[in-house]
Amino acid sequence: MVLMRTDPFRELDRLSQQLLGTAARPTLMPMDAWREGDTFHVEFDLPGVEADSIDLDVERNVLTVRADRPFREGANELLAAERPRGVFSRQLILGDNLDLEHISAAYGDGVLRLTIPVAERAKPRKISIDVAGGDDRTITGSAEAQPISA
Repeated sequence: MVLMRTDPFRELDRLSQQLLGTAARPTLMPMDAWREGDTFHVEFDLPGVEADSIDLDVERNVLTVRADRPFREGANELLAAERPRGVFSRQLILGDNLDLEHISAAYGDGVLRLTIPVAERAKPRKISIDVAGGDDRTITGSAEAQPISA
């Protein structure tokens, strides 16, 4: 028979490292995303990150954001190290209805702000119908699905 000792604090520490990350493997950057009219907005919290270390990449419909908060170097005596350091990375899969050619980005006060417009082909438009022997009529269409009632 083998007797095993368990340490509940060690298990709690292991679980928190998996969820919150460690200095060697930081967590994902927090993000907010919302739609305002014909524009999507995304904000990433990156406090203490230099603007030069942020890299944005779009390949097909995947947006990748990478940022680096370097480790402190020098002979300073470290008293507390609670802020994660290292390379942060986040990928977003963007829909086909977004205009990936016109994404704009701004960084200030530790927040990376992305603005992604809706593509023209995805916006509702009016279609003109030729009526034989009469004037043209315009029918308004929408790209959104409408519920079917019986």
